[in-house]
Amino acid sequence: MRKELWFGLTLIVLIVGAVAWFMPAPSMWTNGHLGLLMLALIVVAIMLGFPTAFTLMGMGVLFAWLAYRHADPGIAVQQTLDLMVQRAYAVMTNDVLISIPLFVFMGYLVERANLIEKLFRSLHLALAWLPGSLAVATLITCAIFATATGIVGAVVTLMGLLAFPAMLRAGYSTQLSAGAVTAGGCLGILIPPSVLLIVYGATAGVSVVQLYAGAFFPGLMLAGLYILYAIIIAKIKPSLAPPLSAEERRIPLSTFASTLRDRISQRALPALFGALKGRRNADVPMGYVMRQLGVVLSPAIVAAILMSLMYAVATAPKNVAVGNGAVEMGAMIDSNESSSFDSLQAPPSEGEALAPPPIATPKPVTPQDVAPIASTPVVEPPAAEAPPTPVPQWFWIMLAVVALGLVVFYWYFNFARLEIFKLLLSSFFPLAVMIIAVLGSIVFGLATPTEAAAVGALGGAVLAAAYGQLNYAVVRDSVFLTVKTSAMVCWLFVGSSIFSAAFALLGGQALVEQWVLSMDLTPVQFMILAQVIIFLLGWPLEWTEIIIIFMPIFIPLLDNFGIDPLFFGLLVALNLQTAFLSPPVAMAAFYLKGVAPPHVTLNQIFVGMLPFMAIQLVALVLLYVFPGIGLWLPEVLYR
Repeated sequence: MRKELWFGLTLIVLIVGAVAWFMPAPSMWTNGHLGLLMLALIVVAIMLGFPTAFTLMGMGVLFAWLAYRHADPGIAVQQTLDLMVQRAYAVMTNDVLISIPLFVFMGYLVERANLIEKLFRSLHLALAWLPGSLAVATLITCAIFATATGIVGAVVTLMGLLAFPAMLRAGYSTQLSAGAVTAGGCLGILIPPSVLLIVYGATAGVSVVQLYAGAFFPGLMLAGLYILYAIIIAKIKPSLAPPLSAEERRIPLSTFASTLRDRISQRALPALFGALKGRRNADVPMGYVMRQLGVVLSPAIVAAILMSLMYAVATAPKNVAVGNGAVEMGAMIDSNESSSFDSLQAPPSEGEALAPPPIATPKPVTPQDVAPIASTPVVEPPAAEAPPTPVPQWFWIMLAVVALGLVVFYWYFNFARLEIFKLLLSSFFPLAVMIIAVLGSIVFGLATPTEAAAVGALGGAVLAAAYGQLNYAVVRDSVFLTVKTSAMVCWLFVGSSIFSAAFALLGGQALVEQWVLSMDLTPVQFMILAQVIIFLLGWPLEWTEIIIIFMPIFIPLLDNFGIDPLFFGLLVALNLQTAFLSPPVAMAAFYLKGVAPPHVTLNQIFVGMLPFMAIQLVALVLLYVFPGIGLWLPEVLYR
């Protein structure tokens, strides 16, 4: 019998044994104990391989019928059927879930645009000077592609076909290569647009927009820790990640580029300016020179545009109020009378009769009260111009930094780096524009997640068309996979809704809450306990099952300890990275094993993932100790 099967059976025995130990005698069972029994049976059934959604629905219907039968056996069946219909309809009318198929469709279209090969190649060449450059390029490619697709299986499979053999050919350790591919591919469940965050937001009633804003910096932090680990391990043990040879770093140049380099300058900018006139450009067409010059000057042009926009915002005049407002000619104002706002009263209560307003006695008007209209000309006050806002000091500091960066950039910008830059222009920047358009519109409140997902799906189609990959077969496969994934998520929601209702009807939630409160935990202790439970659940279960089944149990307890559900969701999303990297249900390992060379074993992949699991725990501790990493951006934008 395989080790994985032994491990799974051992976990099942432990769960059943724990339930049998803590449960009282059958004669002392209450409905709450039936709820706990249902929870244990769900976990065991899923580990035995039963479909999660239908197991949730089946168990939920059965135990909901038991709960209703305990109250009134005559109408138990009717109430159970009504519960199924109401819960299914509630899922169908949830607007947030519409964004899931749109984001998934965007991911599958981007995946089929064949951008990942160009992206990996350009990043590999651009980062060749770093220790462990192949592993670093793999992690950055995974992070970018995970942001564009959010589909873990697709990213791990594609990088397993592209980057994993390249690292093995370069002499990289099998364990380090497997860990980089699997850990980098799993970033898609944390970095927006993440389906996990949408599911958590719909389950916990938390704004998906705020979850996206909060998960941005923790995702970058985790990716940065991965990259730092790869660089350090390559520096300490070069045998695990040997540097690239000079032949692998060589970038072939075109004939025209070689001519400009040899005749004028090694640097691209002065060479192209020198080729604009004179006899030295006789062998180089002017059209080629102008095109390359446009590419070379594009960073400076973009920097100038951004700094101009920042200058306009920083020096925008402030609005200045002028006078007391216009007064109608000939109107009489009594300064002794109170303002009309002072006379406003609260509306009458529900049982109070509406009394007619009192009739005011007119005040006699004397000739002195009325100013002559004709004798005094009305002169409108001149419109006051707002004083210009002085340029703040931070703008000059930023301008100096940007100018210095451009000088350093162009000083080292030779023709080899120009070729790498053109590769990045054709692979990275289209993805970056689409990601910024989708996430920026969500984070800055320009669009809802559903609207931004629709824009992202359109952007994925445009990218696929731009690279000549938008055809009937691609659209058909993308639509089929999108429907398959969306149906799975929706059925999971229906099953989870029925299961949660049955668990609440049986009093299981109240029993769990009573048990947790009886432990007299502090908020820190409760948070540690919750994250440890979620971490352990990540070993036998997938993230969908943990969010769908266990989050409805944890969320009601947060109010008792004063914990923000948004912050708790960020911790859960970071913690659930382990669900894809922890055996025996480490799906990332099986994705990679399916495309890896035959000599790579599953145990080698598991061993390679362990250091990255430790990094995830470090990131979890950092996020808890410094909550501003996740809460700063939502607080700045929305609170």
